[in-house]
Amino acid sequence: MSSSGISLDGKVVVITGAGRGQGAAEARLFAEAGARVVITDVREDEGREVAKPLGEHGLFVRHDVSSQESWAETVGAALSAYGRIDALVNNAALWRTASVENETLTNFGTLLRVNLLGPFLGIQAVVPAMKEAGGGSIVNVSSTAGLVGIPGHAAYGSTKFGLRGLTRSSALDLAPYRIRVNSVHPGAIDTPMVSSVAGRDWSHLPLGRMGRPEEVGELVRFLVSDASSYITGTELTVDGGSTTG
Repeated sequence: MSSSGISLDGKVVVITGAGRGQGAAEARLFAEAGARVVITDVREDEGREVAKPLGEHGLFVRHDVSSQESWAETVGAALSAYGRIDALVNNAALWRTASVENETLTNFGTLLRVNLLGPFLGIQAVVPAMKEAGGGSIVNVSSTAGLVGIPGHAAYGSTKFGLRGLTRSSALDLAPYRIRVNSVHPGAIDTPMVSSVAGRDWSHLPLGRMGRPEEVGELVRFLVSDASSYITGTELTVDGGSTTG
């Protein structure tokens, strides 16, 4: 059991986009809590580096979340290595900004495939294994851009608003199988994906700073654990109070 008191002993968790940032932090936190973690990413070197120190508790799988075939391979690898899947964290995402008048069809389509189609395919891919396991937990990592409008986020925000809808509908569809589905909405988190804005002054936020990946990971770990067994269809923010106004 981890120092937080939340145990993931015996659970097998698939985390997409876990080669760095929030996904990597989650992988380490989950393994610390006793889980076996399937780390997926298109970045092979980074993904293997995250998995290596976890030993038998970590498995890296190269994974394109926008590909149904790649999802089938990832689920197969998880089941082959660990025999079950108890949780899925749809963390992989791309963040690109442009005003709506300057956005391109190509970029909009790319963000849709990774940020929204990817989680949809992931949910479909893991449901059979979770039903076999008697239930499970799916956490979709959205964004504060999926809660409020932000300039320059027409494409990204559309995918993250869409992920809210996918979460809520899936939570109802899968509740009979004891599969819970929730979304997490980080604000400004200090990760490589948003390194271009990490140096900005964040003192205007109620808590006065950017968040750390581990602060998102702690919430996701709770949602994956049995401690959240009566929580489904919810939207939880980790944003330093930025959406309270």
